[in-house]
Amino acid sequence: MPLLERGTAEFVGTFTLIFVGAGAIIATAGQNLTAIGLAHGLAIAVMASAVGHISGGHFNPAVTLGFVVTKRIEPKLAATYWFAQFVAAMLAAFMLTWLLPQSQVDRVDLGVPALGPGISGGSGVAIEAILTFFLVWVIFATAADPRGAFAIISGLAIGLTITLDIYIGGPFTGAAMNPARAFGPEIVQNVWSNAWVWYVGPFVGGVVAALLYEYLYLRPLGPEPVGPPETGLDEPAPGKPQASEVSASRGTFPRCCSSRSPPATRSVWRFRRPSSSSSR
Repeated sequence: MPLLERGTAEFVGTFTLIFVGAGAIIATAGQNLTAIGLAHGLAIAVMASAVGHISGGHFNPAVTLGFVVTKRIEPKLAATYWFAQFVAAMLAAFMLTWLLPQSQVDRVDLGVPALGPGISGGSGVAIEAILTFFLVWVIFATAADPRGAFAIISGLAIGLTITLDIYIGGPFTGAAMNPARAFGPEIVQNVWSNAWVWYVGPFVGGVVAALLYEYLYLRPLGPEPVGPPETGLDEPAPGKPQASEVSASRGTFPRCCSSRSPPATRSVWRFRRPSSSSSR
């Protein structure tokens, strides 16, 4: 698929996240955490479900970086995604400033994430890294892992992860989990206090989650037997020969069987009709 089509999908998804997410903060004056969390989560759930089959539905430079370090996306395509994400974030923030009353926008600094009382820069980075770890972990488990049982509803799972992250992290760091989510409002509103927190934290958390899931669950991906060969219960994947069949074709038998007799087959219980010659 051409870069333009994929990049456009990322642009639309990221624009939706910033416009709806930051817009909810402005609309509620930052006082309704439930509404803010649902706005961000639903925006991602809807757009990831809508265009996930086109671009993968990243809408987040930290997510894209996770796919880069695990070699699941080409650098050229990743650069296209990053460009689309950051430009979309700026445009969405500008549209909010242009369309909404300036007094309401300024009251919450256009939804720029900020550290809560008593939260240091280091603590903020750690919180953002942990929250982004949750997000990227769920993305890899539901969207990248072919064995995931919930691939069809991965958009919903990802959106709900963002919502629950905002519920815990919103009062402390704003729970951006996304450098583009921070960058758009920051550059339009020109507010850069502790800005590094929302770049370092998400990038670190995203990379750690991606690498951990990749090497724990995706790299050794392959069919696994039900039991070890010596138990005689090694069940192959569909279309694959059993160990006993392979051994017999080579003139050898499994260790559980004598070399002078063919391997034992598992009995199958059947009901048989009595033969006509049998006595009544």
